[in-house]
Amino acid sequence: MPQDLDAVPWPARTDRLSLRPATPDDADAIWQVRRQSGVDDWLSHDVGERDAYVARVRDPDRLAVTLVIELDGRVVGDLMLQVEDSWSQRPDPETPRQATLGWVLDPQHGGRGYATEAVAELLRISFEDLGLRRVRAVCFAENEPSWRLMERLGMRREEHSVRDALHRSRGWVDGLAYALLADEWRAQQRPS
Repeated sequence: MPQDLDAVPWPARTDRLSLRPATPDDADAIWQVRRQSGVDDWLSHDVGERDAYVARVRDPDRLAVTLVIELDGRVVGDLMLQVEDSWSQRPDPETPRQATLGWVLDPQHGGRGYATEAVAELLRISFEDLGLRRVRAVCFAENEPSWRLMERLGMRREEHSVRDALHRSRGWVDGLAYALLADEWRAQQRPS
């Protein structure tokens, strides 16, 4: 069961988008998207100044979990695909793995279904190409577009935590966690 991103035939293409692993050369384009007003309001950290952010994106550990979303050859967002070991009481190298997902889309391209299309492809990559058994994603409860996207793609709300995260400007806020199992995803792919 392949679990290495190198096993994925890149770029992954949808009807309108192309997804591929980020390179150091993508750091500035990612910063350009994330620095726009309101984008970093829902991220775990503020974007800040260009040079510091670009250096953070170029860190090999960060690049290893970052994919870019391209539209007509231009970066319009990025995705996180952080593959990790599943919790298990048995030491078993064959234990299927899981991943945490994340996404950011340029607000200039919002409202056209691009984020849904990109994350749907990320789910396909996770379950088909990488053979993962489970994916999850988290967001602030007030980030309605994000949790609505998760629900649109069939992810299940597993947790609503009360004031568990200290937001930069909103104080203590609620969080949501969603997940999807590979067999649930496969059932969704079957024609009705």
